Amino acid sequence: MSDALIPETPEEAEAEPIKQRKNGLYPGISDELAENMKSGWADTELHGLEPIAQASHTAARRAALSARFPGERLVVPAGNLKTRSNDTEYAFRASTEYAYLTGDLTQDSVLVLEPSGDGHEATVYLLPRSDRENGEFWLDGQGELWVGRRNSLTEAEQLLGIPAKDVRELPAALAEATGPVRNVRGHDAGIEAALTDKVTAERDEELRVFLSEARLVKDAFEIAELQKACDATARGFEDVVKVLDKAEATSERYIEGTFFLRARVDGNDIGYGSICAAGPHATTLHWVRNDGAVRAGELLLLDAGVETNELYTADVTRTLPINGTFTPLQRKIYDAVYEAQEAGIAAVKPGAAFRDFHDAAQRVLAEKLVEWGLLGDLTVEKVLELGLQRRWTLHGTGHMLGMDVHDCAVARTEAYVDGILEPGVCLTVEPGLYFQADDLTVPEEYRGIGVRIEDDILVTEDGNRNLSAALPRRADEVEAWMAGLKG
Repeated sequence: MSDALIPETPEEAEAEPIKQRKNGLYPGISDELAENMKSGWADTELHGLEPIAQASHTAARRAALSARFPGERLVVPAGNLKTRSNDTEYAFRASTEYAYLTGDLTQDSVLVLEPSGDGHEATVYLLPRSDRENGEFWLDGQGELWVGRRNSLTEAEQLLGIPAKDVRELPAALAEATGPVRNVRGHDAGIEAALTDKVTAERDEELRVFLSEARLVKDAFEIAELQKACDATARGFEDVVKVLDKAEATSERYIEGTFFLRARVDGNDIGYGSICAAGPHATTLHWVRNDGAVRAGELLLLDAGVETNELYTADVTRTLPINGTFTPLQRKIYDAVYEAQEAGIAAVKPGAAFRDFHDAAQRVLAEKLVEWGLLGDLTVEKVLELGLQRRWTLHGTGHMLGMDVHDCAVARTEAYVDGILEPGVCLTVEPGLYFQADDLTVPEEYRGIGVRIEDDILVTEDGNRNLSAALPRRADEVEAWMAGLKG
């Protein structure tokens, strides 16, 4: 892989040779080879491309953004590659804000909304196709022959429905810009440097918060993508059940790898690090080491989600008996969590407070803990008042879901946690009970058991729809489902 850098401007691209990699096997390039590589290539420009499926939706999202910040220049970067080790990078994932507004997923790209009349003119700044005059396409580490073809600017315009320009022109243009500017920070250091004397942290945060809240209510395209993500995730859970015997012979990593294969075949990637927690690891909320033993007679807590090619992710959890059958105690704890989830899902509806489903689920769990004698002679009301159930329930009962697994995370509290549900909101309902292996306040047989059940719930006009309903939840249905998959 070459470590050469893409020139910063189109002019530099024509004038500067591509730097050669240190310790490369070739000491240089002959004039004859350089000239030879410039010619003899077929024209591969694509013509008559149809807009991407979400082009009309991204246009509507940009219009809403324009209306919120009239007269201001708005800059939304996709982000850059991040180094994993030396000269290798992590797989690129465009910033959520940029992908939401454009549908484009390419690195180093930037959306700019320039004030114009009563609104804005949008331009997407992209890297054009690799330059063949200076050898970038075959000498640079991000050149076409190394990492694949980029769309031309004309092709990008047709696909995205947005005028496209060379991103290497943008830093200079921004540095000379006048008037109010807002930028989504944290994705592109070069863009931030160009805007350093034109923006404030407070104004930039207002832009970020607005874009987070804009995603609270999903449009039709987003709902379809979330359903696609849930359907693929259900297939991934089926894949895992079919190979539990192989996981027993190896480790939790077999489960992780099995689900990852489904995510890459049916989507872009996993939406977050898969939690493949067997036995006592199920009591660790975000167990992503996935290097433990998988043993018959114990439970597997699998929390995983497929991310679609358009970057919408599912977030589903099932707790499964590894040998296919719950023990009486496992089933008692599982049934308590299932009952709590049922109460939580029932509370998800238009006009309800966001907190209602959490409160409903927590009440059921508190009732069970009191019933089991784990909280002495305290009443359920006192337990809830003091939050004592949290020793074993630990976390909130759900969160918004979308392009980020914890979507809309920087929305204002009054719009999110203290907000009211409306049709188009998608959230998770995921109560759990976790009895740590070293918890001396519970009977020994409880210790090391963790149970969580999580589904992705869409608020509809008349209630809700469980997008992940393809996966069974009731204990007897889970056992029957597993038996059928194992043959």
